[in-house]
Amino acid sequence: MRSLRSLSALLLALVACSHAQPPPTPPPAQAIAAPAPPPPPDPVAARPPPEVAPASIYFDYDTSELSPASRPVLQDLLDQARARPDQSVRIEGNCDERGSREYNLALGQRRAEAARNYLENLGMDTSRITTVSNGKERPRASGSDEAAWKENRRDDLIPTSGNVGVSSAAEPASR
Repeated sequence: MRSLRSLSALLLALVACSHAQPPPTPPPAQAIAAPAPPPPPDPVAARPPPEVAPASIYFDYDTSELSPASRPVLQDLLDQARARPDQSVRIEGNCDERGSREYNLALGQRRAEAARNYLENLGMDTSRITTVSNGKERPRASGSDEAAWKENRRDDLIPTSGNVGVSSAAEPASR
């Protein structure tokens, strides 16, 4: 019986040894290059804000008082100008053909100054605004009827580059 036990132990040892083999060595790993991350996107050039858009406001006959409709136009111009501190604005006062040249030059200047004062009261820097009166010298609409006169009683708000400094009111009006 002892030999049977010895034989069983030997057989068990052989069987155990056959299972205790080290695992096979894996084949050498191939170096797989990970895909390169995409290059960082080019920095988006900051777009400058849009230019200040030209606009016009209109007046009633023989007055330089701002109408309720002109106030939102001036507010919009101010908002645009705040985004573009490199731009200034020239306000050109215009009149219809009725009245003398001198009277219309003075009225056009009062109209331009009314818009200027309104913009200044809203907080626009005075160095960025210049005014000029064209009087009746630069009509937008031709004709001698109410429709043409209404179109010509206006301030033109014209953006300019940089600070304007010198008023163009000193320039002679065209004849």
